[in-house]
Amino acid sequence: VQLQASGGGQVQPGGSLRLSCAASGRTLSNYAVGWFRQAPGKEREFVAAVSRGGGSTVYADSVKGRFAISRDNAKNTAYLQMNSLKPEDTAVYYCAADRIIMTAPLNNDPESYDYWGQGTQVTVSS
Repeated sequence: VQLQASGGGQVQPGGSLRLSCAASGRTLSNYAVGWFRQAPGKEREFVAAVSRGGGSTVYADSVKGRFAISRDNAKNTAYLQMNSLKPEDTAVYYCAADRIIMTAPLNNDPESYDYWGQGTQVTVSS
């Protein structure tokens, strides 16, 4: 499956952005989807993940209550709604697909994910 992340940009602190992750090649419903981010000089870190059917989600503590992950399997697309953005959210954001069975727990380890999009830059600055 090929993944295309989009929706990044520059926003002021407290603002919002919605990232999209469009899949092609294979149906996205066969995969859990995760969002990760990487700031300059830092390792890639987990942000959020959503199960294959969309009924289960998990978040990093740093974004809990501010970000929401979702998916629309009919559109083969996953989303990351980011609210109350902070300067420390500045990073390149990547979506990834994890081929797991329906009942498997969601992974927060990037090594578990099989396919990656190209990344989209999010900059939070006044």
